Amino acid sequence: MASTTDIKSASLPTLERLGVSVPPDVDAAGVAQTWFETFANYVQTANVDGILSQLVDDAFWRDILALTWDFRTFFSHNHIRRFLVDRLATTKLSNLQLDTKSATLGRPYPDIAWVQAFFTFSTAVGTGTGILRLIPTTPNGGDWKAHTIFTGLEDLHGFPELTGPLREQESKFGTWPEQRRRERECEGPDQQPVVIIAGGGQSGLELAARLKYLGIKTLVVEREARIGDMWRKRYEALCLHDTVWYDHMPYIPFPPTWPVHAPAPKVADWLESYAHALELDVWTSSTVTRATQDPVTKKWTVEIERANAEPRSFVVNHLVFALGFAGGTYKTPEIPGAEKFKGSILHSFHYRKAKDYEGKKVVVVGACTSGHDIAKDLHDNGVDVTMFQRSSTYVMSVKHGIPGVFGSIYYEGGPSPDVADRINASFPIYLQKPLHQRIVVDIADKDRETLDGLRKVGFRVNTGIEGTGFLLLVWSKASGYYFDVGASQLIIDGKIKLKNDAQISNFTKKGLEFADGSTLDADVVVFATGLGEARDPMRKIIGPEAGAHLKEIWGLDSEGEIKGAWRDIGLPRLWCMIGNFALCRFHSKHVALQIKAIEEGLFDEKRYSLEE
Repeated sequence: MASTTDIKSASLPTLERLGVSVPPDVDAAGVAQTWFETFANYVQTANVDGILSQLVDDAFWRDILALTWDFRTFFSHNHIRRFLVDRLATTKLSNLQLDTKSATLGRPYPDIAWVQAFFTFSTAVGTGTGILRLIPTTPNGGDWKAHTIFTGLEDLHGFPELTGPLREQESKFGTWPEQRRRERECEGPDQQPVVIIAGGGQSGLELAARLKYLGIKTLVVEREARIGDMWRKRYEALCLHDTVWYDHMPYIPFPPTWPVHAPAPKVADWLESYAHALELDVWTSSTVTRATQDPVTKKWTVEIERANAEPRSFVVNHLVFALGFAGGTYKTPEIPGAEKFKGSILHSFHYRKAKDYEGKKVVVVGACTSGHDIAKDLHDNGVDVTMFQRSSTYVMSVKHGIPGVFGSIYYEGGPSPDVADRINASFPIYLQKPLHQRIVVDIADKDRETLDGLRKVGFRVNTGIEGTGFLLLVWSKASGYYFDVGASQLIIDGKIKLKNDAQISNFTKKGLEFADGSTLDADVVVFATGLGEARDPMRKIIGPEAGAHLKEIWGLDSEGEIKGAWRDIGLPRLWCMIGNFALCRFHSKHVALQIKAIEEGLFDEKRYSLEE
């Protein structure tokens, strides 16, 4: 079987490439059990050559914390060999148990077949979950080897989450209100925070919940007056484009009556109720203004301004930034002549509702999610709106795109979010790449009428980076795409007018002038041109000297892992919690486990990093 050692060029294990066929009566559990018995024996005797004999040449092994204390993806025998030689003895991988009931034969496409199964294991510090994916390697389909292995840390020995039978047992006869007051105010030596989280959106709250149930005192500092205001203050038309079964939060899933696509104000109220129900300690109308780290102890001194109380300062072991992708900063192109323009200029971050612009001509600069949502909102409320498209956009419908991308694991009546998250994580990004190249074609075929209509009116569409749709756009820059919920048809019908035949040259008194000399009158110009750099608000708080050490937060490293979010970002005990509801649900546990392991002296702060 031909293979490559370039992870970015990894290909799918098609039956044609493997030169095999798959019998119709494959016993998935039997295949998994036979392979696993041999694999487990090799692992527990630290026989690296034996383990590699159970893997195809271009296999993937993805690990989240269990064996590396990091997020790592190893591709091909050479890289997996080094990883196993370096880490197998140290981590003491043992007690491997296959869940035979989970074994299934997967056929995502007619020319692909794999046996997938879950397994559990122990290490020197904790327990983990694994997922294996086996492919046939002989013509009659009789010899199966691993194409992907995923290992992820689930719990630390001796420090389980305080849920279920481990929940609080003591009755609080008349003492609960005062206890909650002391907890919220961090009053007394027993209520001093170990962790401070700057930001009380879904990322901050979900991490705070994870830490609380690992027994770590955490204070969330939120600048808005109410939890959820970061959603309430977005444009009124905003709804989650992701589905409810993809967006559940830890410990309290959305109720079965929840809409498939939740409106932003409803999400805001849910976040507020989530914090109250889980008794998370949150200071609203408060801001982390400054943080400095002791070079010896690595502790952070964090200064907090409060609108209705005296400033406070804490010395904590960990500081987490949960400020979103840009912490309220945004990018507006510098266009000459703005001072001449007689109308209004604003960024989409400050756009609230269409009724504010009744009777006006509005130009929306930008043709990704926010640009489409705002343009649709303006049209739906009778406002004259033109979208200016600076560059091409990847467009897929929610109707066909979401099931096409997520439908195999996140769907109504599907596996629990915990199971779905682990299956999703078991596909390394650069293995998802060729898979998504196929999915994009399938979705485009179903969306053909819409895409052809957009092209006909001159709207420029693309297929994403290397034909992967939104996959690599999301992971590389978190922009460049639109999940169509109706704006595309409005563009096709000319109800949202389109301008994209020349770039903006300058503002005029009446609107915009373009490089080809054409003009566009406007009373209002809304820049839906993206957010700022995630590290900028961090540097304002920790200062330029410390800020110079920060790694990039987003984008993919050479292994296809996110560069900084949820893992080391360049300074010890400083973390970045970021992402949509699903990413925060999954990775809040990983950040919490790293923090807990450090607190209990279990964490190797040198970790098996990419630089090793």
